[in-house]
This record gives sequence, structure tokens and C-alpha cells, in this order.
Amino acid sequence: METLSNLVNTMNDYLYSYVLIVLLLFTGLFFTFKSKGVQFRLFPEMFRVLTDKATIKGGKKGVSSFQAFTISAASRIGTGNIAGVATAIALGGPGAVFWMWVMAFIVAASSFVESTLAQLYKIKDGNNFRGGPAYYMEKGLNKRWMGVIFAIAITFCYGFVFNAVQTNTIAASMQSSFGFDKFWVGIFVAILTACIIFGGVQRIVSVTQFVVPIMAVAYMVVALIVIILNISEVPAMLKLIVTDAFSWKSGAGGVIGVAIMQGFKRGLFSNEAGLGSAPNAAATANVTHPVKQGLIQTLGVYVDTILVCTATAVIVLMSDVYKLPGAGEDSRIDITQQSLVNQLGDWVGIFLTIAIFMFAFSSVIGNYYYGETNLEFIKESKTMIFVYRIAVVLFLVFGAVAKVALVWNLADLFMAIMAFINLIAILMLYKIAFRLLKNYTDQRKKGKDPVFKSKDMPDLKNIECWEDDK
Repeated sequence: METLSNLVNTMNDYLYSYVLIVLLLFTGLFFTFKSKGVQFRLFPEMFRVLTDKATIKGGKKGVSSFQAFTISAASRIGTGNIAGVATAIALGGPGAVFWMWVMAFIVAASSFVESTLAQLYKIKDGNNFRGGPAYYMEKGLNKRWMGVIFAIAITFCYGFVFNAVQTNTIAASMQSSFGFDKFWVGIFVAILTACIIFGGVQRIVSVTQFVVPIMAVAYMVVALIVIILNISEVPAMLKLIVTDAFSWKSGAGGVIGVAIMQGFKRGLFSNEAGLGSAPNAAATANVTHPVKQGLIQTLGVYVDTILVCTATAVIVLMSDVYKLPGAGEDSRIDITQQSLVNQLGDWVGIFLTIAIFMFAFSSVIGNYYYGETNLEFIKESKTMIFVYRIAVVLFLVFGAVAKVALVWNLADLFMAIMAFINLIAILMLYKIAFRLLKNYTDQRKKGKDPVFKSKDMPDLKNIECWEDDK
């Protein structure tokens, strides 16, 4: 097991130091330049389209913009927002928060491109839609082999490894707060998950659209209380984040590079922009124009990193727990938990345990869906989906008892592989996304609610859900 852990660590160091971070930054900056800062200039429009109702076709109402947003948010907003941010600060210093913000603003442009493409190349799935990177690799690039590789990577990454991360954090928190045995916590989460995932996408939607807003608001309220109680220290905290980001003696890591790497890595794990995961949720929405989901998923990056991750950063930095020896190793979730207890008392430890459960469980549901829709891309087989569901349930139990470091390192490795494949694909297809953006903004300038049909761009092929008679 130790040999495997060392191998995974070596691969991660290479991928994140020399490949992925450079590619992510280049892609995000390139898309920002080409789109004239779509993630900034259309910020108000993101809120307008969030309230769009699902269009009704054939008497059937599909998944709305908001519901698709909550599916992706369910996966985005998870233990990365609580344990991941705390770990980034413990290992990279307060400056890691600054680089997390920078990463979010840059890669938001990539999120726009990938989600817009997912909407364009989505396919019908009964009364719903499905799609994602695997689908636009096949239909947009005519490279099914590339889509299959991505589909396999995301299924293992989200369905198995990332879900193991979520139950690992739930189990650690439950054991710390209530003394529960990790194995039985894993069994409980596995049973609860099985009750939902065997119900299909509509049951997943019904759970996420209820759980996600409640848990996000509750967590933000607690963070706001911490800020109010320490309002005089906020300016100093913000100054610390910025100055530490450029300090050659940055935090526990000792060098500025560690702060940057931790901020970028944990930011990516949290907001998933450019990773190729959120487009799977974006494709489910029944909207009138592909750009609408591109904008909504961009907003999701801001909600995740600028709001929820910053809330955790405030909680952690208002305490000195992250400075303790060993912080960020086997006590990832304990950093945030103990920081809150120091600020608000023992009762808040129980609140955070509940919040962690809700964050992580909603992520499990969203992660599961990403794997399912990609397996269906490889082959539509009820038997294969059934086996996948059983495997997901078993991995949830495994994650509860596995070593923390190995699970997180495996998550980083699979995330890097996925992101590399997806970023290459969207760099090859970005012109289509920006043609759609121009079509959208031209209609908005005329005061219209944008509608896209295949006749608007007759040269595009394989966009079956946008034909004029659909």
C-alpha cells in the first residue's frame, strides 16, 4: 500500500507541477481573451437565466436550468470546500486562498466553453437529455475513442474514487464527533445512496435541488457569524491572504510555489472548472439556447470557490489550528471542525458534522450521475448500469475505512487525467462555443430571450436536439 501511495504521489507531482496547471492556466487565459472576459461581462446575465423554466415539449417537462445547476453544485460543493480548503491553508499557508481565487476567475471561462458545448451536443434520453465531454468528443471532433477514454476516466474518478473521498470525510467527522465506527458509517451512507441512485435522474434532481441550497446557506450563515464576531480582524486577515500569497516564506510550505500549487490544486478539486464534470449536468437542462447553461455553470464556479470556499477560509484563518504540527496530514477535516469549535463552542462541532454529511452526501449523488451518463455513452446496457450501481455502493464502504492520504492522492491523479483529456478537446472546439456566444449576445441586444436552432449554424453536424422541428 505504501508503494502504491508513493507511486501516485510521484505521478501527481509531475502532472500538477509540469502539465496540468500550465494547461489549465493557458486554456483559461486563452478563453478569457477570446471571449473578451465572458465570465465577467455577462455576470448579471447568469442570474437572469438561472430562473428560466424548463421548456415543455411533447407534454413533458424536462430538467430546468436551476435543477441542472443544483446537480453540478451537488458534486462541486463537497468535502473539497471544507477539508480541501483547510488542507490547502495548512500545507500552503494563507496565501493558498488567494491563488484559489485567481484560479476560479481564470478557469471560469473554461467552464463556460465546456458546458456550452455539452448543451449543443446533448442527446435525448427518454424524456430527459444527457451529454458531456465524451459526447462532444464523439459528435464535435468525430473521435469516439477519445470519448471512451474520458468516459472510463470520469466513471472511475467520480463514481468510485471521489465518492470514496466523500465517505472518508463523513466517517472521520462522525467518528470525531460521536465516536461512530467508520465501517458502519460507510454502510449507512451506502444504503442511503442506493435508495436514491436506483431511482434515476429525476430522483437525483429532486434530492439535489432541495439539499444543495439549504446546506450552502446554512454554512454561509455560520461563516458570517464568525466574521461578525471577529469583524475587527477581517482587514488583517485579508491582508495576510494577499501578502502571504507572494511571500517566499509562505506558511507551512516554506516557499511561494507550495501556496500556488495548493491553491490551484484544491481550487480545481472544489470548483471542477475545465475538469469535464459539470458539463454532464449542464447537458441535462431543457433550455432554449446552449449558452444559457454555459453561463449558469460559470456562476457555479463563483458560488463554489468565491463564496463557499472563502467561508471555510475565514473560519480556518480566524483560528490558529492550521498552524499546529501535523495539520493537513491525517486531520484534514479536523482543522475546520476545531477552528469552528474554538470560535463558537462545542455545539458547532455537531452542526459541522451535519453540514459535512449533507455536503458530502449530495456530492455522492452528483458524482454517481456523472459516472452513469458516461457509462451509457460507452454502451447502453441495463446490466452494466446495475453492476456500476453496486460497485458505487461498495466503494462508499471502502472509502469510509481507507487511509485518508491514499484516497485523496488517487482523487488528484484521476482528476488530472480527466482534465488533460477534456482541456485538449475544448481547445479544439472552442470556436463553436464562441460562435454560439455571439449568436446569444446578438439576440439579447435586440431584447429577445435567445433561442437557438440548427438552421442558425447549418454547417454544424450532429446537433440532433436543436433541429428546427424539435
